[in-house]
Amino acid sequence: MHMRWRRAAYAVAGTLVLGLLSVLPASPAAAATGQISGLAGKCVDVAGAGTANGTAVQLYDCNGTAAQQWNVGADGTIRALGKCLDVTGNSTASGAQLQLWDCSGGTNQKWVVTAARDIVNPQADKCADVTGNNSANGTRLQIWTCTGGANQKWTAPATGGGTPSGFVVSEAQFNQMFPNRNGFYTYSGLTAALGAYPAFTGTGSDTVRKQEAAAFLANVNHETGGLVYVVEQNTANYPHYCDWSQSYGCPAGQAAYYGRGPIQLSWNFNYKAAGDALGIDLLGNPWLVQNDSAVAWKTGLWYWNTQSGPGTMTPHNAMVNSAGFGQTIRSINGSLECDGRNPAQVQSRVDAYQRFTSILGVAPGANLYC
Repeated sequence: MHMRWRRAAYAVAGTLVLGLLSVLPASPAAAATGQISGLAGKCVDVAGAGTANGTAVQLYDCNGTAAQQWNVGADGTIRALGKCLDVTGNSTASGAQLQLWDCSGGTNQKWVVTAARDIVNPQADKCADVTGNNSANGTRLQIWTCTGGANQKWTAPATGGGTPSGFVVSEAQFNQMFPNRNGFYTYSGLTAALGAYPAFTGTGSDTVRKQEAAAFLANVNHETGGLVYVVEQNTANYPHYCDWSQSYGCPAGQAAYYGRGPIQLSWNFNYKAAGDALGIDLLGNPWLVQNDSAVAWKTGLWYWNTQSGPGTMTPHNAMVNSAGFGQTIRSINGSLECDGRNPAQVQSRVDAYQRFTSILGVAPGANLYC
């Protein structure tokens, strides 16, 4: 029987903290070229095919002209007419308009095309948006808080730096990492969850993005026995995860908040915090985490991107800010494993991380242990 190492639980409701994006080369890398279509089947268009800095980017009938041919690069840029899609004034505010500008490597020119068909600027953590949900020709594009609305959904060319899903791990690589996985943990469920936290594997260089993917999946591998276990195996623990001191109590029942999913979400307050962040009633229906693959993956990404646990930083920030894989272990289960408490468990995580970075063709980096 699999026994997961029970970490201390933390009730902090997370806020996504974006890591710094690295400055990337001025020339596009492994770009795919084509139209970007969205609301009402219309295309992202450079107004008047202008090439002056500050030229408006708008919605317009698709016409196949050069003003609608966009290079979606593996370096995070989206380019047309030799210039970059740019957030005006380096703003992170909702309503900041999109324009064409000389490519500078700035974070206001970095974009992630997610599996959910959002085009996200990680610096702002906001989506490319058709202003006012207006499909009229000439409507300006802007950034706005991601809502999942039709005016934020786009069909873009796939880049050469990733996969058709936009994820840096292909389905073949995922299957290689987890040859004996439970059918519940689907690749499609994982890629469907990516839109919840677009900065995950969307920040920094291609190497950093792949290292973060490997780090997340290595910790998931350890927590679930290779993506085999969906729920905590020690049923005797189940009644222990209800903290009645919380004002909302345990509406799903005393024994309903046991560990589930890729990072084994447990305790009523963590289900509440994760559900609030994701817009899902996990406090009332915690069974969603064991019945819906995408929801399960989202809870893992919630912890990874927003919680520091017994550590001092989120696992996401540990990877994008070069603190190293060891700090992800500390943030997930450091109070039971790090500082010599359980070196065998730490080694298990490190072994998986090194194996996964090898599959992805990148070096593991420094500071692997905690």
